[in-house]
Amino acid sequence: MYKHKKCIAMLLAGGQGSRLFALTTKVAKPAVSFGAKYRIIDFPLSNCTNSNIDTVGVLTQYQPLILNDYIGNGQPWDLDRLYGGVHVLPPYQGKNSSDWYKGTANAIYQNLNFIENYNPDHVLILSGDHIYKMDYNEMLEYHIEKDADCTIATLTVPMEDASRFGIMNTDKNMVITEFEEKPKQPKNDQASMGIYLFKKDKLREYLIKDELTEGSSNDFGKNIIPNMLNDGCRMVAYPFKGYWKDVGTIDSLWSANMDLIGNDPKFDIYDPAWKIYSRNVGIQPQYVGENAKIENSLISGGTEVEGTVINSVIGSTVKIGKGAIVKDSVIFSNVEIGDNAVINYSIIDENVKIGAEAVIGDEKSDDAKIAVVGRGCNILASKKVAGGSNLEAGKEDQE
Repeated sequence: MYKHKKCIAMLLAGGQGSRLFALTTKVAKPAVSFGAKYRIIDFPLSNCTNSNIDTVGVLTQYQPLILNDYIGNGQPWDLDRLYGGVHVLPPYQGKNSSDWYKGTANAIYQNLNFIENYNPDHVLILSGDHIYKMDYNEMLEYHIEKDADCTIATLTVPMEDASRFGIMNTDKNMVITEFEEKPKQPKNDQASMGIYLFKKDKLREYLIKDELTEGSSNDFGKNIIPNMLNDGCRMVAYPFKGYWKDVGTIDSLWSANMDLIGNDPKFDIYDPAWKIYSRNVGIQPQYVGENAKIENSLISGGTEVEGTVINSVIGSTVKIGKGAIVKDSVIFSNVEIGDNAVINYSIIDENVKIGAEAVIGDEKSDDAKIAVVGRGCNILASKKVAGGSNLEAGKEDQE
């Protein structure tokens, strides 16, 4: 056993992310690019670093290669520690059996030995597919002050969207009196963010009970939280007031990227007191050609712009040819866009080549749909790709 920790984090990063379609065919959702120079997982990892939580278990499963390589030893997030740091925790074969993670609760259950190594007082459960900045230490202090067995971070959502979330009904002291998982007729607008803080011993007790329960979904929202509430455990809600977005769909991922730009961006990534850390190799500065035009856009390092970029987020080492137009789009890293190509209202994944005079997507409008071009695709010169298309490498001509 290592030395005692007050609190450690367990980061669930094994999701397939099927609603991101071609973007997650070969990549786990937390490893998807975001904001010109980041990946989605950078945000919860940076939150841990900025909150002085120095021990993080990252639970991977689906398509883990790129994610595991990206996390490495945790150095970019100052999580390369002698005692603690970041640890990648895939499913493994034990003496008697081997299992994929069957649910969020089962994933933590399978790693109880990792948790016990640090003998923490509290365990923070996080998701690897949300974009936000949050001081977990403030939540921990609140959790301790309330003497809660479990504290659940909540966010106010529009009532018309509340049925998509787990809804917390509380008393005036924020003690949770009822939990409704995706109710058809929600009673309020306080939605679970999927961020849970447990007393370690209480978490262990209920994970073991759940594992022994036949027919359980082994899920925090469906099983652990309701069971604790039914047993009278002290559970409180922690209201969060900042920006938070689940980027599990194409529309929400595009929208979150757009929230980074404009004169008054909805999400500020420039706060020096709360840096977002990432693994970025040394690359040359961006280059903007003499006839290039850029409006209201983020442009990462190593990118060469000879054409026009409007209202877009452009990753690193992207080449935008002469006369090319990129508008209302998100372009991941290492993309080549040929001369006079046009890209409208699209998300272009890494390592894509787009030929000269190709046209991707439709002009943004109320009824337009986002075009998605997956990793490694080769779009031939003059090819037209309609809005709403979902292209994967090797299948480009099937659309």
